[in-house]
Amino acid sequence: MPDLLLELFSEEIPARMQRKAAGDLKKALTDGLVDAGLTYEGAKESWTPRRLVLDVRGVTARSADLKEERKGPRTDAPDKAIQGFLRGAGMTSIEEATVRTDPKKGDFYVAVIEKPGRAAEEIIADLVPPILQSFPWPKSMRWGAASSEPGSLRWVRPLRSIVCTFGPETEEPVVIDFEVAGITSGNTTYGHRFHAPEAITVRRFDDYVAALDKAHVVVDPERRKDIILADAKNLAFAQGLELVDDPALLEEVSGLVEWPVALLGTFDPTFLDIPDEVIRLTIKENQKCFVLRQADGTLSNTFLLVANLDARDGGTEIIAGNAKVVNARLSDAKFFWESDLQQVQGAGFEAWIEKLDSVTFHAKLGSLGERVQRLITLGKDLAPETGAEPDTVARAALLAKSDLNSAMVYEFAELQGFMGRQYATRAGEAAAVAAACEEHYKPQGPSDTVPTAAVSVTVALADKIDLLATFWLIDEKPTGSKDPFALRRAALGVIRLIVENGLTVNLALALTTAWGNLMLQKNEGARLTVGAEASTLAEREAFLAPLFDSWKPKLDDLLTFFHERLKVYLRDQGARHDLIDAVLVGERHDVLSITERVRALGTFLDTDDGKNLLAGSKRAANILAAEEKKGTHIADAVNPALFETPAETALFDGLAKAETGAAEALNARDYAGAMQALSALRAPVDQFFEDVMVNVDDEAVRANRLALMRRIRTATGSVADFSRVTG
Repeated sequence: MPDLLLELFSEEIPARMQRKAAGDLKKALTDGLVDAGLTYEGAKESWTPRRLVLDVRGVTARSADLKEERKGPRTDAPDKAIQGFLRGAGMTSIEEATVRTDPKKGDFYVAVIEKPGRAAEEIIADLVPPILQSFPWPKSMRWGAASSEPGSLRWVRPLRSIVCTFGPETEEPVVIDFEVAGITSGNTTYGHRFHAPEAITVRRFDDYVAALDKAHVVVDPERRKDIILADAKNLAFAQGLELVDDPALLEEVSGLVEWPVALLGTFDPTFLDIPDEVIRLTIKENQKCFVLRQADGTLSNTFLLVANLDARDGGTEIIAGNAKVVNARLSDAKFFWESDLQQVQGAGFEAWIEKLDSVTFHAKLGSLGERVQRLITLGKDLAPETGAEPDTVARAALLAKSDLNSAMVYEFAELQGFMGRQYATRAGEAAAVAAACEEHYKPQGPSDTVPTAAVSVTVALADKIDLLATFWLIDEKPTGSKDPFALRRAALGVIRLIVENGLTVNLALALTTAWGNLMLQKNEGARLTVGAEASTLAEREAFLAPLFDSWKPKLDDLLTFFHERLKVYLRDQGARHDLIDAVLVGERHDVLSITERVRALGTFLDTDDGKNLLAGSKRAANILAAEEKKGTHIADAVNPALFETPAETALFDGLAKAETGAAEALNARDYAGAMQALSALRAPVDQFFEDVMVNVDDEAVRANRLALMRRIRTATGSVADFSRVTG
C-alpha cells in the first residue's frame, strides 16, 4: 500500500511550538483522510527548527464507492417539501427519485445517491491546502508581496517549500500536485543552513531521513535529544563531572538545533557563591545551557552548551561567546543576590512586607498584604489540626510572600519561594519558618512532593484554602477547560496535604473561616481576629450568622468541587468509582475520613463476608424501598415481643452488637474495625432471609420486620450507602 511523505519547510519555528504543531498537522491530515474514506496503517510526526514532517504508512490507494439511500416525503406531499428534498439530495427533477411503498404510510420518494470513489492523490491534494490555510498556530505572520492581500497565508515564520510524495515502496512515488500561497508542492528539500544548504531531491520517508542525515539534519526530535544527552554525559564524565538533568531544557534545546554538537565552557568560579538554583536558572534562561556538578554534589563552574554546527575551530569561538554572556548574566544575578541579602540582614523583611500592601492581588479581594493577613489568621486557626505552633505559623505566613519584592524574584519569577527560604535562613529565621517560605507553594501538581513539616503544611493549607474560598465567593470559578487561577490544582493540593499527612481538617469550617476573614477586611478593614474561640462548625455558623445563610449554596458548591477533585485523586490511587460515591453520600467535610472509608470499604468488599453482607443489605434496602414507595406502615422501633422465629431474634441481637461495635470504631476513626463489626451481620442476615418472609398478612408483624430491614440499612449506612455499590 502507498506511503505519504509531507514536509513543510520554513524559517525557524519557535521551539515551544514545534511538538504541538507537528501533532496538530498529524491529527488534521489523518482525520481528513479517514473522513474522505481512506484508511492508513500508521502515522508518525517529526520536526526540526525549520520543518514539520509527517510520515503516513499504508494509505489505501482509493476511497470506496458509496451508495446511499435517502428517504424523502410521501408522493402526495406539498410541492415545497418535495423541492426541499430534491435540493438536499442534489437532484434536479423528481424523475430521478425512486418510489417505494409502505403498507402503512403509502408511497414515498427515495433518493439513491451514488458517490464514486476517489484516488488518494486527488483527496490529499484537496486536503492539504485548507489545513495549511487554517493551521492553529498560537502566533503567526504574513510576509512578502501577498501579505497585503485578503486571505493570504499566515504561518509562524515564512513558509519556503512543501514536499508531498505518495506511492508504494516497490514503485517510484509521485509528487502530489497542489499550491499554497504561491508555493507549489514538489520533492525538493534542503539540508543544514551552513553545512549543506543545497537542494536535495527525495522520494519517500526513509531515503528522505537518510539524505538529510548526510546533509547534517537529524529529523527525529527524540534522536536529537538522545544525541545531546549522550554527548553531554560523555563530555561531563571526561572532566570528572556530572550533568544536572533538566528534561524541559533538553526538550527546548533539541528544538533549537538540527545538528546538535555539545561543547563545554566555563564561568568565573567566584559566582559559585550564588545559590546553585540561581546559577542554573540564570544560565538556562539566558543561554539555554546546562550546568554540571562535581562528585561531591556541589556545582561546577563548567557549563554545557549545544551548538547547531561543527565549527572549524572546534567550537572555540562559540564557547567564548557563550561564556561572555553567561558571566555577564551571573554578574547581574550576584548583584541581585547580594543586594537582597544586605536588605534582609540589615533592615529585615519589613520593607518587602510593607510593599505587599501596594500590590493588588485581585480587584475584588484586595492587596497581597491583605491576603497575607488572612493567611496568618487562617494558619493559626488550622494549627491545632496540624500540630504546628501557632506563633511560628504566623511568622511563616507573614514572610511567605515577602520575597516577591526581592530583586532576584523580580528578575526570575520561577524562584519565588526558593529565594524566600534562602533569605529567611540567612536572616536567622527559624528553620521551620524558612522551609515554609518555600514549601507553602507545594504541591503544585500531581507529581510534585507534599510538605510534611507541620508549619509548612499549615501555611500551604492556608494559602490554598484562602485562594479557593475567596475566588469562589466572588464567583471566579473554573469553567470548562478554563482555570485561570489554578483552582483545580489548589483543591488537589489541599486534598494531598490532608490525606498524605493524615490530617483531620473540617473543610467546611476552614472555608467559612476564610470567608469570614475576607468579610472583616472588606467591611471593617480589620487586621483579622476572626472568632478563634469558635472551634466547631455550629459555633462558627452562629458567629457569622448574618452572612452564613447566603454562603450555604456556595459552600455546598465548593464542597462538591472538592469531591470531584477527590474522586480523581482516589481513582488515580486505584479506588473504584462506586465505592467513592457510596462513601460521599454521608461524608462532606472530612477528606481524610472519606479516603480511609473508601479504602476500608474496598478491602472489606473483597472478602466473602463483605460480598455476602452487601447482597443481604441490598436485598433489605430493596424490600424497604418498595414498601416505602407503596406507603406501607413501618414500625418506629423493633418490638422483640412480635418475633415469631429464632432468625428474627438472632438478627435483632446481631444488629445491636454490630451497631455498638461500628459506632465505637467510627468514633475512633477505625474504619476497618467498623467494617469488621458489621461483618458479624452476615450470618444473621443470611439466616433471616432464609427463614423469614417479610410481607406477611399480619400488619403488626410485617411492620416489625420492615423495621428490622430499616435497622440493617441504617447500620450499614453508618459507613457507606451500600445501595450505590455495584456488584
